[in-house]
Amino acid sequence: MTTLEVADVEVYYGRVHALRKLSFTVGEGEIVCLLGNNGAGKSTTMNLLSGLVRPKSGRVTWDGMDLATAKPWDIVASGLIHVPEGRRIFSTMTVHENLLLGGYTVRDRRAVDERIERVYELMPRLAERRRQQGGTLSGGEQQMVAIGRAIVGGPKLLLLDEPSMGLAPLVVKQVMEIVAAINAQGTTVLLVEQNARAALKIAHRAYVVETGSTTLSGPAAELARDARVVEAYLGS
Repeated sequence: MTTLEVADVEVYYGRVHALRKLSFTVGEGEIVCLLGNNGAGKSTTMNLLSGLVRPKSGRVTWDGMDLATAKPWDIVASGLIHVPEGRRIFSTMTVHENLLLGGYTVRDRRAVDERIERVYELMPRLAERRRQQGGTLSGGEQQMVAIGRAIVGGPKLLLLDEPSMGLAPLVVKQVMEIVAAINAQGTTVLLVEQNARAALKIAHRAYVVETGSTTLSGPAAELARDARVVEAYLGS
């Protein structure tokens, strides 16, 4: 079952043509990865899905909702939750306070508490640092807080924008394992990544985005063996 469909979308920033007939789908229960270099249009795509950027043309639908016209707060309330590039946690607030903010649209306080406990079970390091200010955490720990904050919102579809950026290889592996575990517990994931090697290990399907268009697509395992992907993103 397809939960997200992007079809022939065009996005401009002034005269800059950021997305060009971009098309892809995300099915329920999948991890789908968008691969591409800087400037390919990946973050613009995430902002489009979050209602922060509007398309000039094309169709963007999520679980029956028209994302081209929906308000960002209604998109969040529908279960589509975006973890932005750069983490953007609140540095002077504790880990626990950051997680609590993830539930600001959730009226059931018991659900918020249960989800925070789920985060602590999934990421025990955050439980150890629950009273520590966000700004004193390592980059990997801050990324875990950003992901945990999104989980508290109760995502049906989790958008992750460059979660491996700036992290050491061992920490990247840990973050990707967390993403895979979140998916295994029933959350659909759209993952934007430059680290193709790490992303293709956990994704079910993937798309390659170049200059605002999808140029390749297929099962992640197949793309990991595709000579074009190997040459451009994986090395020899």
